[in-house]
Amino acid sequence: MNARLTRRMAAAAATATVLATLSACGDGNDPAPSAAAKVSVAGVEIAKDQALHDALPDAIKESGTVKVATDVPYPPFEMFVKEGSSELTGLDFDLGQALGAKLGVRFTFTAQKFDGIVPAIQAGKFDAAMSAITDNKERQQVVDFVDYSQSGSGILVADGNPDRVGTLDDLCGRKVAVQAATNQLDLLKSQQAVCKKAGKDRIDIQSFPKDSDAQLALRSGKVVAQVLTKPAAGWTAKKADAGKTFDLVDDPKAPGGYNASPNGIAVSKRLPELTDAIHKALQALIDDGTLTKIYDKYGVASIAVKEATKNAAVD
Repeated sequence: MNARLTRRMAAAAATATVLATLSACGDGNDPAPSAAAKVSVAGVEIAKDQALHDALPDAIKESGTVKVATDVPYPPFEMFVKEGSSELTGLDFDLGQALGAKLGVRFTFTAQKFDGIVPAIQAGKFDAAMSAITDNKERQQVVDFVDYSQSGSGILVADGNPDRVGTLDDLCGRKVAVQAATNQLDLLKSQQAVCKKAGKDRIDIQSFPKDSDAQLALRSGKVVAQVLTKPAAGWTAKKADAGKTFDLVDDPKAPGGYNASPNGIAVSKRLPELTDAIHKALQALIDDGTLTKIYDKYGVASIAVKEATKNAAVD
């Protein structure tokens, strides 16, 4: 299960509205990209699909915008370009630019506290939300989802993976760091029975109050691995590339991470045409390789879906 279901980032969400700036759209007064415009996202030029644009709800075609709620920060999905700035970056933000370019509209992002996102969509304040939201059946009662990733828990190791950790089972009998009160701690506790059944020693779980403390333990060699959400693990490894500090373990049997669940773009049930258009636009970005390139930019290509789905909750 995605850790976003049970905990939020400690940093408060900003209150300013952040408009997605598309460099190929002309000046800021243009309501949407022109039919000939191409927008570059993750090194890929994306052109407007007129048929998808025509299928959008009339109100969105007229305004040229899709109003999107997001909770910032939640790396690598949504982040500020720099501390104190309102300018956004991140996987969700880039994907929003790509979808907007394909649909011929702008996706405008507004910061919203996570627990208020779905109610705000219900109230008509937003058309959609992109904020690493787990698609579950309870939420499906009030919003529709277009699922764009599968994410669960991942394993972060020291550069070069000196202890040859390849799967969760390889953590048996070893010291492993994890943040307290997380799904990842529960995962390690449940793994103890697997270790016992296999005749291996228990995992020596080292619990820390903060994720950064757990990473310090890994960096200093006090543990052989850290278990955290796979997107966070991938982003941490990606950021550390220059210093060759960490590596991400990719278990082929769990490409999205352990206990992976779908993350979806939440869309108002009042706008079924928007859901369908986003679904088709996402599939087009999958087919031409753009989605993988966006994910790879943030070190999490393995959590990208191979097929766009709607309301694919696993609970």
